[in-house]
Amino acid sequence: MEETEKILQLYDLPFADLLLLSSSSSEELGPLDVVRSDIMEALGPAGPGLLAISGVPNASALRRHLPLARNLALLDADHRKLILKKHNLGSDVPLKDPSRKVSSFAMQLSYAYALDHTQLNPEQDLQRSDSDKATESVDNEYKNLGNKLKELGFCMMDLGLRLARVCDRAMGGQELEQSLLESGTAKGRLIHYHSAVDGHFLLKQGARKNRAKQTTRNQRISQGGSGEIRPIRSIHSNLWQQWHYDYGIFTVLTAPLFLKPNCVEGEEEEEEEGFADGGFKEFNGYPSGHTCLQIFDPNKNSVFMVKAPTESFIVQVGESADILSKGKLRATLHSVGRAEENFRNLSRETFVVFLQPAWNKVFSMSDYLKKHIGLELEDQVLSRECSEEKRIAEEEFKKIVPPLWSRLKDGMTFAEFSRETTKQYYGGSGLQSNR
Repeated sequence: MEETEKILQLYDLPFADLLLLSSSSSEELGPLDVVRSDIMEALGPAGPGLLAISGVPNASALRRHLPLARNLALLDADHRKLILKKHNLGSDVPLKDPSRKVSSFAMQLSYAYALDHTQLNPEQDLQRSDSDKATESVDNEYKNLGNKLKELGFCMMDLGLRLARVCDRAMGGQELEQSLLESGTAKGRLIHYHSAVDGHFLLKQGARKNRAKQTTRNQRISQGGSGEIRPIRSIHSNLWQQWHYDYGIFTVLTAPLFLKPNCVEGEEEEEEEGFADGGFKEFNGYPSGHTCLQIFDPNKNSVFMVKAPTESFIVQVGESADILSKGKLRATLHSVGRAEENFRNLSRETFVVFLQPAWNKVFSMSDYLKKHIGLELEDQVLSRECSEEKRIAEEEFKKIVPPLWSRLKDGMTFAEFSRETTKQYYGGSGLQSNR
C-alpha cells in the first residue's frame, strides 16, 4: 500500500529541555516557551499525538537488555516459566501458541519506588553494575532480569511524569500528573515481535513436542472457535500488531531494536532453525528507515511509518489523556507493521510502559463527549465526498477499531472504560489479536 510508505519524522524533544520545563515554573520559561508550544502541537489535535525524547542519560545502557525478549520467547516453556516466576514477570499473550506473532512479558512498576530510586538527572550513573555484568556467564544471562527491567521502567515512568507535568502547565491544571500518581502503579511489557526465523523454529518445536495436540488446535482455529484474529486483507494485513488506541494516559516506548541472524547472504532459507537457536546480532539502524510503528493521521487521512532516533524514547497519547485534557491532547491510532519481505528474518524488540489513571478515576466530560460525537458525525458526512479508496479504508478501520463514543459514557470510572474497551476490541468478534 503506497500510503504506508509515507514517513513521519517525530518531533525530537531533548531530555535536557524536558528536565528544565518540568522543573521550572511557567513564569521562568523564557526561550523554552517555544519548546513547550512544540510539545503541545505534536501531542495535540493538529499533530500526530506522539513525540520522541532523545539524550536521556545512559540510554544505551538502559536498553542493552532488550535482546532478552527474543531469548525468553524461544526458551523451552518449562525453563521460561521458572525464569518468569523468579523475576515476577507474567505474560498476556498465549505463549503456548507456536503460531503467535508476538511474545510479551509483563511486570508491575510502582510509582513510590520509582520516585525514590529513579529521578533522572544528567549526573546520575545508571551503569553502576557494569563490572558485575561483564563477569556474567552465558548461563547467567537472566541474572537480575527483573531489576534490569525495573531500572528501565522507572526511567520511562519518570519521562512520562515529567511530560504530564509540562502538558498540565500548558493547559492550566494538574490533572494528568495527579492522575498518574494516584494510580500507584504502571504496567511494563518486554515485547518480542517474531521474525520468520522465530516462527519457523517455534512451529517445529511445537510439532516435535505435541504434534497431536497441535493438530487438534489447528482444526479448532479453522472452524473459527479460537477467538484469535481472523485474516483481514488489504490495508490491515501483514501486521505484527493490529490497529488500536491505547486507553491509558501515556504509553512510553523504547525506540525498537532489530536483531538479525549471523549468516552469509543466501543461507537463511536452509539454516532457519539453526539461526533461531542463536547467532543473532543487532541490526544497524532501522529496516526501510523507520521503526515499523505506524499511525493513522486523521488530519491528513493517511498512514505514516514512524521514524525516531535509534536510542530515543517514544511517548504517545492514550485515550484517557485525550478525555482528561478535553481534546487538547489527541490519542494516536496505531499498529506495528511487519518489516518488508527482504527483512523477513529480522525480529523487533522493545520495552513499553503503560501509564494510566487510578481504576476509580471518574471521567466526567459530557461536553467533551458531545463535541467528540459531533466531530465523528461531521466526519461521516464529509467521508461521503471522499474517494472510493478512502471510504473503503475508513470502513475497514471501523471494523477493527470501536469508536470512542461506543465505549465511553459520562461518569464512567477508568476501570469501567477499560473493561468496555477490552470487551469491544476482543470480545466475541475475534478481530483483534492478543497484545
